[in-house]
Amino acid sequence: MAEEAILGYLQHNQEISDSGRFAAEHGIDHDEIVNVVKSLNGFRYVDAQDIKRETWILTEEGKAYASAGSPEVHLFLAIPPGGIAKEELQKKLDPSVYKIGCAQAAKNKWVEMGKLVTRKVQHVDDKVKALLLQIEEGKVVGQDDIKALKARKLIAPQTWKGYSVKKGPNYAPKRKKVATDLTRDNLQRGDWKELEFKEYNFTAKGLPVESGHLHPLLKVRKQLKDIFCQMGFEEMPTNKFVESSFWNFDALFQPQQHPARDSHDTFFLEAPSTTKELPEDYVDRVKNVHESGGYGSRGYGYDWKREEANKNLLRTHTTAVSSRMLYALAQKPFVPKKYFSIDRVFRNEAVDRTHLAEFHQIEGLICDRGLTLGDLIGVLNDFFSRLGMSKLRFKPAYNPYTEPSMEIFSYHEGFGKWVEVGNSGMFRPEMLLPMGLPADVSVIAWGLSLERPTMILYGIDNIRDLFGPKVDIGLIKKNPICRLGI
Repeated sequence: MAEEAILGYLQHNQEISDSGRFAAEHGIDHDEIVNVVKSLNGFRYVDAQDIKRETWILTEEGKAYASAGSPEVHLFLAIPPGGIAKEELQKKLDPSVYKIGCAQAAKNKWVEMGKLVTRKVQHVDDKVKALLLQIEEGKVVGQDDIKALKARKLIAPQTWKGYSVKKGPNYAPKRKKVATDLTRDNLQRGDWKELEFKEYNFTAKGLPVESGHLHPLLKVRKQLKDIFCQMGFEEMPTNKFVESSFWNFDALFQPQQHPARDSHDTFFLEAPSTTKELPEDYVDRVKNVHESGGYGSRGYGYDWKREEANKNLLRTHTTAVSSRMLYALAQKPFVPKKYFSIDRVFRNEAVDRTHLAEFHQIEGLICDRGLTLGDLIGVLNDFFSRLGMSKLRFKPAYNPYTEPSMEIFSYHEGFGKWVEVGNSGMFRPEMLLPMGLPADVSVIAWGLSLERPTMILYGIDNIRDLFGPKVDIGLIKKNPICRLGI
């Protein structure tokens, strides 16, 4: 109906000057006219120009005043000719009507406000109601009155949008229906000769191809794995998410009263709660070094408990894997080794924008004779330079199983500051010698999370947007299949 009205009107007239008036004259909803104009303009049947008009509409409070009258008039009419006590007047009126009415009536000098409220004039006109009704009917109101009503939040501005419409280059009194396909019926009837086909859009995109997508963590993990392999490292098996406290803590010379071994920091298993597969001779050596020391150490001087070492947990670091690998290495004639691992670890932490209860740890270690802190610093500079982090700083730190220990900082060009990127150190003799490694063998090691460099590389500032149940799948789909360079 709207399309017929517009095309039919333009057949005998040059222009529809105002779509709003046109809709009112033809009894058609203006939104329907607007939709049809947009469609006809797209196919160039008409040329449409925007029209915008600023109008005023009544707020909910304004509509109430237009219907029932303003509060100041209600208050004036509630005052008898002889006056009324303020308390009595307040009881007669709604609290909001009383509060607003008192202020406006006093401002208009209609009443005298004291203990006894009296009229100062005999008759008043409800100018506010009259103005609101005029605005509601679309009549012109003076700017001073508009300003006063707007200050009382009784009216609000509204932008009206419409069109002026003229014939377009493809104008016709009736829209032609274009065909999108040549069908068998068209060929049989022979009407294909008269058909007008829709133009083919060669720039239109086809349906998105359904396929798998690599997670950003996997892309960065692949890059890091390639770096380790280029540096001659061998990957450690990390398929055991569940470890015993012995391999996770005790073998690393971490005391049993250490805060990290508390249930507030570590996930312990209910079933199976303990392990029964530990090398007994090695367990005895670890027990002795904890209680009494050895190898130049005084130990911790406490009663080491086997039941604590037997407890099963979700590994808190992949260094538990390193302790197993080094023990296995010590059981054979010594051969220098370079190991690395990248896998999940679990900690009982509160979730926030930088922490999750599970994350990925990257670990690298070198086991050889005569290694020093200088070797560790040199390897770290080589490793991180391959990640694009050429400016490194080191800060002394404490770890139960490394001495000396260093925190690693890198200068971040984007942030314009130094950020911590990892931790490192040399494994203590109290950890290595009970395993059976030769006395002149040292192990240098370092670790970092996979999430932090990934967040930096992809410009993500909340870890929950990268890993976990709230990840936006669209983020994964939009990223390239691989990262080019570091």
